[in-house]
Formats: sequence, structure tokens, C-alpha cells
Amino acid sequence: MSLKVKPLGDRLLVKPLEEEEVTAGGIVLPETAKEKPQKGEVLAVGPGSRDDSGNRVPMDVSEGDKVLFAKYGGTEIKINGDKLLILRESDILALIE
Repeated sequence: MSLKVKPLGDRLLVKPLEEEEVTAGGIVLPETAKEKPQKGEVLAVGPGSRDDSGNRVPMDVSEGDKVLFAKYGGTEIKINGDKLLILRESDILALIE
């Protein structure tokens, strides 16, 4: 996917990873019954925030990282039909290794 969106400051662009649509018992879950995803892949990263001296603070997250993020954090946008999230670095809870 060629992106034309560049996050600013300490923001990043994340593609949520959808959870499995079928339960262990074989029941298919409709879209309305699914929980909001909390895992995603980082597609783009901003340059980082600035400290009190005006120097850039580098981001702890980089493109391609898999992350866990706050359930209701960020702003949802659509690009080329894909649902993406713009999150602050502080909305990221952990890296998935």
C-alpha cells in the first residue's frame, strides 16, 4: 500500500489486525458482535515530540512493529477502503514480539 499520509509529532498510523471471525465452537461472529481490535501493525511513524529545549525525542515504535493499543484510543480514518487509526505514542501499551 502506498501511503500519502505522514503522521506529525508523536503520532503514528496503525492498521488494526482483525480478530478471528469464528469462535472455537465454530460460530461465525457478525461485525456488530466483534470486539474492537487492540492489536495492529504500524504503517507510518511521525518524527517524535519535542522536549522543553525544542529537541526531538525519538519514537520507541517504528514502521512494521506489531503493537497493542488502548481500546478506544486514536482517530479512525479510511484510506483506499482500509480502516486505519492515527494514535499518539502514549496510546501504545506494548510491542508484540
